[in-house]
Amino acid sequence: MESAPDFETLLQESVRIHGHLCAGQVLGVRMSMLGLREIGIGDPKGADRKSLIVFVEMDRCATDAVQSVTGCSLGKRSMKFMDYGKMAATFLNLKTGKAVRVFAREDSRDKAKERFPEIENKYTGQLEAYKIMSDEELFDVMEVAINIAPQDMPGRPMRRVQCDTCGEHVQDMREVYQDGKVLCVPCARGGYYEVNQSLSAVRYAEKS
Repeated sequence: MESAPDFETLLQESVRIHGHLCAGQVLGVRMSMLGLREIGIGDPKGADRKSLIVFVEMDRCATDAVQSVTGCSLGKRSMKFMDYGKMAATFLNLKTGKAVRVFAREDSRDKAKERFPEIENKYTGQLEAYKIMSDEELFDVMEVAINIAPQDMPGRPMRRVQCDTCGEHVQDMREVYQDGKVLCVPCARGGYYEVNQSLSAVRYAEKS
């Protein structure tokens, strides 16, 4: 049986994907290695690829590292983004139901400073310290329960409906029922964008 990649190999692959080496990459790789061990996943990109779902709570460097190590992604629906702004991730084994949430200890920053006081750049010092600090110094781990709705599981969409207001289609049961209408979330509650004009309509009119 082929042995699992070691930390340095996983870190280099993460750096290749992310584009640069930083403390967040080190934390993300080590967080993933710890989480996978805790839930009994040994081959996340191979034999265990359909048994793993990861919830990430930050849109920072560490998330790229988690994706690199686990092979989970938003497009595969095996990674779920929870916008909590926390350096944390939860690893779920779908076969056994076991799940653990791993989050970075705040006091690890201070401990990192003590490891390499001679390094003037604090970020470089953190990076090097995070490589050698113990899991117990870096993270807290909690066993958690995760209940995933059928519409949030990987696989084909369970339903696809049309918004009564904008006409766009909504899948994965994200529609909203309001005042007898079927609406998408932006039409029902407001979205992150405001439409100035439809460029497609303008260009079509120019060609006509």
